[in-house]
Amino acid sequence: MKISIVIPAFNEEKLLASTLHAIHASGAAFTALGWTVEIIVCDNNSTDATASVARASGARVVFEPVNQIARARNTGAAAATGDWLLFVDADSRPTPKLFADVAHEIQTGRYLAGGCTVQMDQRSFFGDTGVRIWNLISRITRWCAGSFIFCEAAAFRKIGGFNLALFASEEIDLSKRLKKLARQEGKKMVILHRHPLLTSARKVSLYTGREYLRFFSRIILHPRKTVSTRESCEVWYDGRR
Repeated sequence: MKISIVIPAFNEEKLLASTLHAIHASGAAFTALGWTVEIIVCDNNSTDATASVARASGARVVFEPVNQIARARNTGAAAATGDWLLFVDADSRPTPKLFADVAHEIQTGRYLAGGCTVQMDQRSFFGDTGVRIWNLISRITRWCAGSFIFCEAAAFRKIGGFNLALFASEEIDLSKRLKKLARQEGKKMVILHRHPLLTSARKVSLYTGREYLRFFSRIILHPRKTVSTRESCEVWYDGRR
């Protein structure tokens, strides 16, 4: 068994090294089973030292010139040679216990894909509230958080990967299509929850309440139009770090 860990990264020189350190340490959960692991960082047209940091940390680096997270993940996946793909965001730190949970679900043979609940690395009322709401929705719907998705590589390619028409919510779209394929193949999707993924809370402090209100108002009033343009999804694409 080979696991390909794909990390999309746009201007992530500040946090990428700690993410890769956590991934290297947690990868022991796979190698202990005799599995092999490859780590691929997709440099999504960064203007900082993202690629250098990735190489210095032992990752293979591929380049995607179009700044779009769906495209970056697809480019990383296209370079992957594993039986399973594991997408982890560049500002998140998985633990060995979380990777062990992933390995267990893969070994059961019952699951086509899955994700996990998340936890912010800094506490705040708005951040904690948002995370609790998302985690509940994720577990009920089996929608994966974009920061952590694992799936059979063959299944990912069969459904065409992430939707390049979307600049946000691409993980929900992928989850829906994976769920449909899983039903067709007599399998399931799972959202792991015993060991949440620790992810950066930086966006809570980088953006004001007014900016979030403006974004979510657009999502409510014009959902498809909003997630289909980079300019409308500035929380992900304006480069604030």
